[in-house]
Amino acid sequence: MSALLLASLTVVLGRQRAAQAGFDQRSMSHARLDSIIRSTTDAIITIDSAQRILLFNPMAERVFQCAASDAIGGPLSRFIPERYRAAHEHQVRQFGKTGVSDRQMGPQRVLYGLRAGGEEFPIEASISQVEDDEEKLFTVILRDVTERVKADEALRQSREELRALSANLQEIREQEKTRVARELHDDLGQTLSALKMNVFALHAQLDTHILLHEDVGTQMQRMVGLIDRNIASLRRIAAQQRPVMLDDLGLQAAIDWLVDDFTQRHGIEVKHDVETGEIAFGADAATAIFRIIEEALTNVARHAHASRVDLSLRADGDSCVLRVADDGIGASALPAAGSKCFGLLGVRERANALGGQVFIDAMPETGFVLTVVLPREAVRDKEAQP
Repeated sequence: MSALLLASLTVVLGRQRAAQAGFDQRSMSHARLDSIIRSTTDAIITIDSAQRILLFNPMAERVFQCAASDAIGGPLSRFIPERYRAAHEHQVRQFGKTGVSDRQMGPQRVLYGLRAGGEEFPIEASISQVEDDEEKLFTVILRDVTERVKADEALRQSREELRALSANLQEIREQEKTRVARELHDDLGQTLSALKMNVFALHAQLDTHILLHEDVGTQMQRMVGLIDRNIASLRRIAAQQRPVMLDDLGLQAAIDWLVDDFTQRHGIEVKHDVETGEIAFGADAATAIFRIIEEALTNVARHAHASRVDLSLRADGDSCVLRVADDGIGASALPAAGSKCFGLLGVRERANALGGQVFIDAMPETGFVLTVVLPREAVRDKEAQP
């Protein structure tokens, strides 16, 4: 804070501004210099070694809402928020000893000035020092960046709201998937199972009373086979919506199912290793990790042209680390610049919601590695903690 605080309260004049305008300061008349100082769009303040104000240009009057006649001769500290004054005085003394003569104005941590009416406001500033009649003078050029700070804050808030909206939409989508999966499994699944039993019972009754025609028996067997295939398809669709085992048996069982299903459907070998110790995952964390793995494997199937995937999930120290690596075409599988890659965006959003980070390592023809690092406390089931 110290260097920036100093920059906020002592501001660069003369040489820096004149050099930027292409003038030779030594040949510039006092009248011309005064004209530049008065017409500049930046506030300019010059102080002596005792931090008394010697120059206070018209823009400084506007920024600090104080007349130059009232400011000149007074202490600079009146324009510094009280909590920063002691540190500022120390920094001015230190700056006088360093010999540093220029600092650039530009994006930096927000500093604060104090208007005559007591209102604090954000500023951006730069500083230099010069010798004048064997006395050091400190000069500051500063800008009121209130509007920029407001715009930055509005942008930050907008991003937070979008992240919250994204997280909420993902939660709603997950709830809907859970509902659909349960209805498919419980309602339609049970209906098909009951229909299969009825067909078996009808077949047994007809076989007991009359000798079934061969065609009728064959048709009934086909009906049973058709029902079996529908039950299998129904279970697969329900599991793809949301595996019941994720809620009933936990994350590791769901990962085992996901890996087996992926290998059967795509013929890509997946070696997976889950070593999470005694950690019990919270429902939201388990869902997020499962969906990240699901998206990573989907990316492998669609883009990687891989023959093998290594998947690991480990809880170590303060972190839970998920790593999915393939032996495919690496960077060549990444989307082109400017293209929409909602899968990876979804991975980042899920990780961000848990306070985690996502790292991608991909070199051409050397495979693609997705690493997600999540805080251990963020994934832990709080209710299961002792």
